[in-house]
Amino acid sequence: MTTPLRLDKRLAAQLHCSRAQARHYIEGGWVSVDGVVVETPQTLVADETLVLAAGADSEPAEPATLLLNKPAGCDAEALSALLREDNRCADDASGIRLLHRHFQRLQSPMPLDADACGLLVFTQDWRVRRHLLEAGPSLEQEFMVDVEGEAGPWALAKLAHGLHHAGRALPACKVSWQSEQRLRFAIKDVRPGQLQHMCGQVGLRATQVRRLRIGRIGLSKMPEGQWRYLAAGQRF
Repeated sequence: MTTPLRLDKRLAAQLHCSRAQARHYIEGGWVSVDGVVVETPQTLVADETLVLAAGADSEPAEPATLLLNKPAGCDAEALSALLREDNRCADDASGIRLLHRHFQRLQSPMPLDADACGLLVFTQDWRVRRHLLEAGPSLEQEFMVDVEGEAGPWALAKLAHGLHHAGRALPACKVSWQSEQRLRFAIKDVRPGQLQHMCGQVGLRATQVRRLRIGRIGLSKMPEGQWRYLAAGQRF
């Protein structure tokens, strides 16, 4: 029996390429071991058959950003359970090849309240994370908020300008009625519990908060509980 070797070392010898190039092939999901795709260069192999997929690209795999339609009431464990391969939206038009590594070391720089639902961003890309952390307060977000109660005649004006939350004066925003019990907010720099508090200040109780958009990126028609990739070239 052949002495086991690291997959990247054996692949480099088989292809007569560098170890670095072999690692890129493996991490990009282009290499199968006895018919099973393996993405970890350190995997030990012996007599198994290694196959490099047709059209394989030796460029390093790009970090991924995932967009999830979060259901209400999901905690961190429930969210992790949703971010799995078979839960990808069928209408994902990003063209990105799904890799196991895309579900590792994900961070969510613009979280939602646990009882809120809608667009939630998970990213491995430090550039996306930094942009959302630094530019997030200036990005307009769109929310639909279902409410109960009777609003006074000046409710929209008060919601749009002049309220305070957690000791800070809230910036002006755009608010409109979408139906008798649903408000649309186009608003920046939203903090946890803020929309519920704002509604309470005008005699309404928020029963559901749903984020539809962050900057230029929206939910579109993605079903609740599913995710898709942020495509190359898309920007918040």
